Amino acid sequence: MSDANLLEAAVRTEFGKGAARRTRRAGNVPAVLYGHQADPQHLSLDARAFSAILREHGTNAVLSLVIDGKKQLALTKSVVVHPIRRYIEHADLLIIKKGEKVTADVNVIVTGDAAPGTLVTQDANTISIESDAMNIPDSIEVSVEGVEAGTQINAGELTLPKGVTLNVDAETLIVNVITAPQSEAEVEEAAEAAAAAAADAASAE
Repeated sequence: MSDANLLEAAVRTEFGKGAARRTRRAGNVPAVLYGHQADPQHLSLDARAFSAILREHGTNAVLSLVIDGKKQLALTKSVVVHPIRRYIEHADLLIIKKGEKVTADVNVIVTGDAAPGTLVTQDANTISIESDAMNIPDSIEVSVEGVEAGTQINAGELTLPKGVTLNVDAETLIVNVITAPQSEAEVEEAAEAAAAAAADAASAE
C-alpha cells in the first residue's frame, strides 16, 4: 500500500453531536471503525489528509490507519458530506484483511456514442460488486458505441475486471437506449408538412 494511504487516527473519548462538532472545528473528521467482531472504535481523522485520499482513490479508498502506534487496514464504507458547505461530516470505516473479499458500490461509466437519433439513459449510476479488498476497481465502464435504439444493457452484460463478481441480479437494468424525442421545432415542422399534404390531397379531389 502506498504511503499516501497512511492516516493517523486518534481515538475519540467524547461522543454525541456536540463532541462531533468540536472534532470538526478542530479540522478533523469523526469516524467509526467496525468489523471482524471487534468493538466499534470511535476515531478522529485529519480532514485534509482524509479528503486528499478520497480525491485520489475514490469513495472505496483503502486506508492504512495508525491507531495508538498500530496499523490497521480499513475500507471506507460510507462518507457523509454536508449538502451545502461540502465538508465531510462523518465516515464509516470497515476493518479488512489482505486477501479477503468485500462488497462495494462502484461507479458505472458510460462511454462512446450511440447511433444517431438515439437517447442514452442510465438507470444505475453505481453497481454492487464483490472483490478482493485490496483491488476494488475505481469504476466499471460500459460502451454504447454505435448502439441502436431499443437496446438495453443489463448488469450481467458488463465486462468486469478479473476477480470481480456481481453482487446484484444479473437482470438489473444499467443502460437503456431509446429513440430521441423530437424537438418542438421538429414536431411543428412535421405537423405543417402533414397539413400541407392534406391540403394538397383535398384540392386534388
